[in-house]
Amino acid sequence: MTKGVLISGCNGYMGKIVTRLIRESDDFHVKYGLDKPDTVRMYKGFPIFNNMGYLCDGETPPDIIIDFSAPKATMNLLDYAKSVKVPMVIATTGFTDEQEEEIYAASELIPIFKSANMEANITLIKKVLQLITPYLSDYEVEVLETHHNRKKDAPSGTAYLLANAIKDALADTDDKEVIYGRTGKRTENEIGIASLRGGNVTGEHSVFFFGNSDTIEIKHTAHSREGFAVGALKAARFLLNQTSPGLYSMDDMLQL
Repeated sequence: MTKGVLISGCNGYMGKIVTRLIRESDDFHVKYGLDKPDTVRMYKGFPIFNNMGYLCDGETPPDIIIDFSAPKATMNLLDYAKSVKVPMVIATTGFTDEQEEEIYAASELIPIFKSANMEANITLIKKVLQLITPYLSDYEVEVLETHHNRKKDAPSGTAYLLANAIKDALADTDDKEVIYGRTGKRTENEIGIASLRGGNVTGEHSVFFFGNSDTIEIKHTAHSREGFAVGALKAARFLLNQTSPGLYSMDDMLQL
C-alpha cells in the first residue's frame, strides 16, 4: 500500500517537482497539499488543506509530511504534526534560533528529518571539509553561495552548514567565528560567508581556503532542483522506517 504524503508548499517550484516525482513513484501518493490561500485556488491536482494549516474535522492524517515552505508555515504545520503523531521531512531553511529549539523539542515526540540541503552530495562535501580542515588550520576560510533572485533567506542554510562544519573541525585547536555581511577588514579568527543573488541559479556553494602560497577551492553546483526533491523522497522513505522519535539528518540517512 502506498503512503499518503502531505506536501507543504505544494504550489511552489519545489512543491510541484515533489508532486510529479510522487506521482511517478510506486510507494507514495499525494494525499494533501498546503500553500498560501492566494495560490491554492490555482492548483487542482489534489485535496487542499484548509487555510489555517490544519485538516478539516473528519479527515484522516497523512502518513508523512514533506515541507518545502517558509519558516512560519513550517512552525504552524509542526504543531499539527505533533498533534497527530505524523513524521515530518523539513526542507525549509531560514529558521530563527527559537524556531530551531521548537523543532528540536518536537523531535522528542515525532520523527523529524531536517537538512539545510536535501541534495545528498552536500553532506559528502561537508564530510570532506571535516577531514581536510585540520590540515589547513593556518588558512583563511571563506564561503561563497549563489542562488536565484527569488530566494528569501540569505545566507543559505547550506552555507551555514558548511561553515559550521569547518568551525567544528577546528574546535580543538582554534576558536573561529562564522560571520556574514563583513563591512570592514577581515580578522584572524573569522569564517566569512558571502551571498550572491541573481537570475535563475539553482545553487552554487564554494569554500575557499586561502594560504600564503596557494588557494584551495571546493565547490558544489546544483544543475537542477530535482535533486533536492529526490533527496526529500529518500528522506521520507528513511523516516518512515524509524521506530522512535528523533531529529534525523543526512548523516543518519547516509550512515556517515
